[in-house]
Amino acid sequence: MGEEKTRSSEEVGKAEDRKSPPRSVWLVLAAVIAGAVLGGTGVWWKMRGHDHDHAVERKATLYRCPMHPAITSDHPGNCPICGMKLVSTGSAAVDSGGAAKREARVSGMAAVTIDPSRQQLIGLRTAKVSKGSVGGSWHTVARIEVAPTHVRKTNVKIEGFVERVFVDFVGQSVRKGQPLFSIYSPALLAAQNEYLLALQTRESLAKSGALAENGDSLVTSARRRLELWDVPASEIERLTTTREPSKTLTLVSPIAGVVTAKNIVQGARLGPGEAPYEITDLGEVWAMADAYESDMTRIAPGMKASLTLAAYPDRTFSGKVAFIDPLLDAKTRTVKVHLHFMNPKRELKPEMFGEVTLQGLTRDGLRIPADAVIRAGNQDVVFLASGAGKFEPRVVQIGEKIGAEVEVASGLALGQEVVTRANFLVDSESQLRASLSSIGGK
Repeated sequence: MGEEKTRSSEEVGKAEDRKSPPRSVWLVLAAVIAGAVLGGTGVWWKMRGHDHDHAVERKATLYRCPMHPAITSDHPGNCPICGMKLVSTGSAAVDSGGAAKREARVSGMAAVTIDPSRQQLIGLRTAKVSKGSVGGSWHTVARIEVAPTHVRKTNVKIEGFVERVFVDFVGQSVRKGQPLFSIYSPALLAAQNEYLLALQTRESLAKSGALAENGDSLVTSARRRLELWDVPASEIERLTTTREPSKTLTLVSPIAGVVTAKNIVQGARLGPGEAPYEITDLGEVWAMADAYESDMTRIAPGMKASLTLAAYPDRTFSGKVAFIDPLLDAKTRTVKVHLHFMNPKRELKPEMFGEVTLQGLTRDGLRIPADAVIRAGNQDVVFLASGAGKFEPRVVQIGEKIGAEVEVASGLALGQEVVTRANFLVDSESQLRASLSSIGGK
C-alpha cells in the first residue's frame, strides 16, 4: 500500500514537470517584455521631443500685425483692423543642424515685404540711382550786415552851438553834399575875418608893387585853416566873392546814404571831436556766413555766390566771397565768411537772413533724391527695392547736396532703386519687424 502511494507521487511530479516550460523560456520571455517596455518608453520620449520640436516651430511661425501687436495668428494673413500683412515674429525655419537661418540686416532694422496693393495704398514710390554732376557747391545761411567800409561820421573840429538842424531823424535818406546842420562858432567867425584880411593884404601889396608871393602865402595859410575846419569849398568861394563872413557854418553829408545815428538837437553845444551824425551807404552790403572746419577746403576768396531771401522769393542776388576770417571761433568751431553784394536799389537790408550758395568745380557722381535718406542714429539709411515687393535697409554715405538731391559716396550702385515716398512708414515697419524678431529669438 505504501509503495503504491510513493509510486503515484513520483508519477504526478513527472507529469507536472512535463507541463511546466523550462526556466530558460521564462528568461527569454522576461527579456522580450522588458524590451517592449523600454521601446515603448523610447517611442514616447521621441514623440514628446517631436511634439516639442513642433511647439518650437509653431512658436517660430507666430504672426503679428505691425500696427496692432495684440493681433496674432499662427498662419500668414492680414490684420482684421487695418488690413496690413501679418509679420512673422520668430525664426523662419530651422535647418538640420538646429541653427536658425538669419538674414543680414542693418542694426535695429529688418527687410520688409509689401505687396503692390499696399504699396499703392500708402503711396510708396521709388527712384533709380542716377549719375550726374555733384560737388563744388556749398549752401549755408547768411545774415546781411552793414559794410563797415561804407560808414561815415560827421564830426566838428571847433567849439560852437547848433543853430539849425536840417536832418531830423534816423533812417532818413541823404545825398552827398546835402546840408545836415549849421553851427555858430566864434573861432570860425574869427578865421573868416582872418581870411578876408589876408585877401585885402594881398591886394594892397599888389598895388604897392611888392612881391605878389608875400600876399599869396598869407591867403593860402588862412584858406588852409578854413579847409581844415571842414568849411566847404563852396562856402570859401562865397566868402572870397562877397567878402562877407557868415555867422554860422553849415556842415553837409560826406556821402549818399541813410542816417544810422543822430546825436544832435537844436541849441546843443558841440565840442571838438563830437560826431553828430553817422551816415551809411547801403549801395553795397555784406553777408556773413559761418563755415565749419570740414567746409573750409571748398571755400576760397573770389568764388561766386548767389543769395536768396524769403522777402524776394523770385529774386537771386549775385555776389562773391571777399575774404575768410583767419581765426576760428572756439565756441562754435566755425569761421566767418564775408560775402559782398551790390545793393543799388537798397533791397537788401541789414539783419535780413538769406540762403547763400557758392558754386565751385563739379565732378561726376551718383545721386538720389534727398527724401530717400533717413537719419538713423549716427548713420544714413535708405530702403533698397530688391524685387518681389521686398525692401531692404541699406547704410549709405552721403556727400554733397545738389538742390533736391544728394550725392551717394558709397552704399549704392547705379541703376538700383530706393524708396522716396512713404519711406518713414517702411522704416517704422522695418524697426517693428526687427524688434519682434529679436523678441521671438530670430
